[in-house]
Amino acid sequence: MKKVAFIGAGNMNGAILAGMVNQGFNANDIMVSNPSAAKREALAEQYGVLHSSDNIVAAKFADVIVLGVKPHFIKQVCAEIAQQIDIADKCFISVAAGISLAQMQSELGDNASIIRCMPNTPAQLGLGMTGVFANNSITKADEEFANSLLTGIGKVLWLQTEAEIDNLLAVSASGPAYFFAFMEAMQNKAIAFGFSEQTARQLVQQTAAGAAQMVIENEQSIATLRENVTSKGGTTQAALNVLSDGNMSELVAQAMDAAKARSIEITTSNN
Repeated sequence: MKKVAFIGAGNMNGAILAGMVNQGFNANDIMVSNPSAAKREALAEQYGVLHSSDNIVAAKFADVIVLGVKPHFIKQVCAEIAQQIDIADKCFISVAAGISLAQMQSELGDNASIIRCMPNTPAQLGLGMTGVFANNSITKADEEFANSLLTGIGKVLWLQTEAEIDNLLAVSASGPAYFFAFMEAMQNKAIAFGFSEQTARQLVQQTAAGAAQMVIENEQSIATLRENVTSKGGTTQAALNVLSDGNMSELVAQAMDAAKARSIEITTSNN
């Protein structure tokens, strides 16, 4: 079994680590490094994994190194590891937004095996959607291991080009916030109708969960599911007419375009 080091003890690395342990990975084959003792010790206590304050110790220990530090620290961390240990047989997996393969290769070397992935926050519940793209140096074994690691936090989609990460970010990485914003608006109006905040939230969250599950379990298109609940001249049609008059579809498209454009800007600024 490969040994894995998590550089950084943030929410996403913690989610991936938890997914590994829940899938049956040996906790003694996992090490987390982080300057904050409280964060790494919390993960060690909860999951029984090893921990260190030293990134180099963790990197030496591992066959696979998951980079989960803040994006502006990624190049520095890569440079430190490449300068101090032999990385020829190691595979790097980055969950940092806005850091391209080329940027990491500039510090790790052109032959370094690197996988770039873009998860989303539902990964913390094992319900994530992660887009993945790798450079040409990874082996089939690297790909299979990364896939097994990431399926512990949800669904995995291997992309054909690195540029697709910007598209995926606009759909699934930023996507949860779009749904939260719509749910928030519904909750606010439910409160205005006279429901308590708690009851309003229950009404909205159960409706959202049920609608999502209907999409998951039904082969019909999302458009058909919408049509099925929209009786001609009924209350739902009255509501949807208002959304249509407000150009909701166009607003959603513009929002997603803005997310994609900002993703490209961030990656460019990190060069």
